[in-house]
Amino acid sequence: MSEKRTSLFENGLIWFGAGVSIAEILTGTYLASLGMKKGLAAILLGHLIGCVLLFLAGAIGGKVRKSAMETVKISFGQKGSLLFALLNVIQLVGWTAIMIYDGALAANQAVGVGNWVWCLVIGGLIILWLVIGITNLGKLNTVAMAALFILTLILCKVIFFGDYHAASVAADGLTFGAAVELAVAMPLSWLPLISDYTREAKEPVKATAVSAVVYGVISCWMYLIGMGAAIYTGESDIAQIMVKAGLGIVGLLIIIFSTVTTTFLDAYSAGISSETLSHKLNGKYIAIVVTIVGALAAIVYPMDNITDFLYLIGSVFAPMIAIQIGDFFLLKEDHSEKEIQISNMILWVIGFVLYRMLMKVDLPVGNTLPDMVITMVLCLIWGKVAGKKNK
Repeated sequence: MSEKRTSLFENGLIWFGAGVSIAEILTGTYLASLGMKKGLAAILLGHLIGCVLLFLAGAIGGKVRKSAMETVKISFGQKGSLLFALLNVIQLVGWTAIMIYDGALAANQAVGVGNWVWCLVIGGLIILWLVIGITNLGKLNTVAMAALFILTLILCKVIFFGDYHAASVAADGLTFGAAVELAVAMPLSWLPLISDYTREAKEPVKATAVSAVVYGVISCWMYLIGMGAAIYTGESDIAQIMVKAGLGIVGLLIIIFSTVTTTFLDAYSAGISSETLSHKLNGKYIAIVVTIVGALAAIVYPMDNITDFLYLIGSVFAPMIAIQIGDFFLLKEDHSEKEIQISNMILWVIGFVLYRMLMKVDLPVGNTLPDMVITMVLCLIWGKVAGKKNK
């Protein structure tokens, strides 16, 4: 019996769902103080950088048909990859909680029955998506994405063509470079996940390209909605905009479906990454546990500002993927049979520290690109030096 593979269209739908996200809309509101022109430039530049990296990360997994964390072994060895698998599971538990929290908060603004109720509803729907499975969502995902597409068009009409006029937003100290970094951060957060889906595709590299382009376009759209909402309505709470516009149930559907389709990917990939930690673990069961933990955390803990979390993700995964790109595409190295590749682990630590240092420097292209370029150059230099020593 042949293994069921996902089509280019199905991969596009998956990443459409990833892009349509309340968290991305809320992050977009942070850019409003730059104004529409500068803010849009930051969004586009950040997503261009982030989505090129997203494609390269997915292409590695697609070419070797391995999950994202399995591909990390190519650069860091069997045990070295466990660190990143663990960090990835932790960030995905965090994302699951944040997404459920944001979704529940927004849903409760539309229909006030209590945040905890919406946390349980959203968590339950995510578990339903997980039980159905990534290769069996098919028509359900198509219907959900079509509905989301229509609903987001309605939301755009309310914000950009409603009875609003652009207002000046108080400056909050956000620089253009910091705004670019906030735009890079979202696609960067998907780097340790994308291969979990491209490996299942009939045409993995083409599916990766479709995924990166679809996600990039939709994510830019979500950022623009958030920024536009803050500029034109003076309101950073997207649920309040929906309520004021009389969207009611329509707004509620946008909130719930966008939260479920995005958070499903976080929970699913947490399960896949956990299998890297131990082959005794069942990814689907772990994904369900992650969803339950995320829902409970969303009920208990406030998660209103995620900028520090986004920067932490950048500092962990930007140098990691820089080393992977250098090894796989340029040096053609494969360390997956080794226990641990010490030199690459040291390079990653250097890249991590460098990223944190660059956060204190205002660069027009943000921190990620300079950090990755420097890390990759160091990787190539060391690769050439080590290669000569081994001759």
